[in-house]
Amino acid sequence: MNREPLFLEPVFQERIWGGTRLAEQFGYRIPSERTGECWAISAHPNGQTTVKNGPFQGKMLGELWDEHRELFGHFPSDRFPLLTKILDANDDLSVQVHPDDEYARTYENGELGKTECWYVIDCEEDAEIVFGHHARTKKELVEMIENGQWDKLLCRVKVKPGDFFYVPSGTIHALCSGLLILETQQSSDTTYRVYDYDRRDQEGRLRELHLDKAIDVTTVPHVQEKVESAVVQMANATITMFIESEYFTVYRWDVHDQLELEQDKPFMLVSVIAGEGTIATEEGEWEIWKGNHFILPYQFGTFQVKGNVQMIVSHP
Repeated sequence: MNREPLFLEPVFQERIWGGTRLAEQFGYRIPSERTGECWAISAHPNGQTTVKNGPFQGKMLGELWDEHRELFGHFPSDRFPLLTKILDANDDLSVQVHPDDEYARTYENGELGKTECWYVIDCEEDAEIVFGHHARTKKELVEMIENGQWDKLLCRVKVKPGDFFYVPSGTIHALCSGLLILETQQSSDTTYRVYDYDRRDQEGRLRELHLDKAIDVTTVPHVQEKVESAVVQMANATITMFIESEYFTVYRWDVHDQLELEQDKPFMLVSVIAGEGTIATEEGEWEIWKGNHFILPYQFGTFQVKGNVQMIVSHP
């Protein structure tokens, strides 16, 4: 039984729409002023995080999954199933859609599909997202895309800090500028671009679109999944469960002194998004602060969170 959290070293990805808020808000050492993504807990080949502490220090998360499945309760999956990111949308992201498992397995070399969700850590006033579309049939979807009727096609939603959005595969979506988001998703890097504002890359080329596949996988008409948070209020803490889906369950833990919990899942992914404190068991105590990401392994058991700290937590 491993009674030690697995702290992870994030991987950063530069993007045309990225910025510097990952450094400004979390103190990360980012590679450039166009840093768009912090892959915080990831075993995906395109960006693997590395264990920073304990007997597995220096191991990549994918290695740990392959060699020490007991840490994850022998969870029945051929790969680590989830990926946690923080995204700095300094500019609008492309409008995109993701495939489901079956489509991705067939057309993307066995990749997983991509259902995801967003927690708004911070945003500028009047920030918004693209979330869904107005087409009633596939024919109408194709016509609107071919005619460039983006204002007519795309649904836009105003957002504020603390908002949560569930984005199943097949949902047309985009983050817009001024957003800092924590994303929990299936461990997949498959994205089909529908529209990219006719932007050009550093070489002056229009970025590739994937319209045939995007039209194939888009849910028509758009289905708005109903998400109702469940809130448990305690003397010194609040636990909010945002979503319980077939791929992941996601919570926010707000601790204002001390909270005792039981880790009774195969494993839990934890991202500290505000404050600082400690995680304590009978075996030890570990400091945590804003920007930390770690896994509580199988049979971690009873533990206390102490301090003033806010975390986004997920498990499969």
